[in-house]
Amino acid sequence: MANGLRSEASASLPVSSSVSYIGRFAPSPSGELHFGSLIAALGSYLQARAQQGKWLVRIEDIDPPREVPGAAQRILQQLEQYGLHWDGEVLWQSQRHEAYREALAWLNQQGYSYYCTCTRSRIREIGGLYDGYCRLLGRDPTHAALRLRVDRPVEHFSDILRGEVIADAGLAREDFIIHRRDGLFAYNLAVVVDDHFQGVTEVVRGADLIEPTVRQIALYQRFGWPAPRYLHLPLAVNADGNKLSKQNHAPPLPEGDPRPVLVQALRFLGQPVDDEWRDETLPALLAKAVAAWDLARVPRQNILLQNS
Repeated sequence: MANGLRSEASASLPVSSSVSYIGRFAPSPSGELHFGSLIAALGSYLQARAQQGKWLVRIEDIDPPREVPGAAQRILQQLEQYGLHWDGEVLWQSQRHEAYREALAWLNQQGYSYYCTCTRSRIREIGGLYDGYCRLLGRDPTHAALRLRVDRPVEHFSDILRGEVIADAGLAREDFIIHRRDGLFAYNLAVVVDDHFQGVTEVVRGADLIEPTVRQIALYQRFGWPAPRYLHLPLAVNADGNKLSKQNHAPPLPEGDPRPVLVQALRFLGQPVDDEWRDETLPALLAKAVAAWDLARVPRQNILLQNS
């Protein structure tokens, strides 16, 4: 971290730091993979492989109340079934608590965070964005959340696919939670600590995660770490305009031959695919997809699935 403090992030990386491109897919085990999550996995895989880079898998299992028993292992099985083989060992966030605690302690020591006891109902009453009420009150950490002090808000960033992305000013300036009052580590903290630890150079993920990007960049700046590049892929949406998700009961990826679904996913991503690809072996199909990968063809808007 900044000022020379040793952290997990400064220890030896689990992948070679000489690799010029390191990407990742980081699902949460709240259910099996569905077509929408396949889009994120496949897009990140192709972007990494097309650049002869590393593609890592991380299981983001830091929110036990939302996790489904057995889902993590099932996700890994689905990735293997679809030929999306990762490099190195899977990183499990549930085994990274010490790194998160160290990061939180450092932020606190630097005066970059503070404890907050404000309830969700109070924040809803004032319009939905936190107003910094506890900043100077010196709250006791017992039954309190920890918030990042956002003194230099990040209000825009460059997305590889979408160009300049302007954030909502209120959201960008809000002091956001990095450790929850129930004792769980917040997503924004864990994803930044782990992406840095793994040496990730580019984050390819769904467009539903555009919003928290400015918060993650703000954390990178606080730690004094270089932020990765960002690329947000289009979402598959249903007839109501809602993204395919586990919360919206999207069906899991089918158990059978993965090739027709992969062809559908490649077409969703705008890639040049013909029906003969379905007759290729799975490794040959993916090799063709890597060789033909063209980011300029990827649509920027979300796409309605006709059979949703």
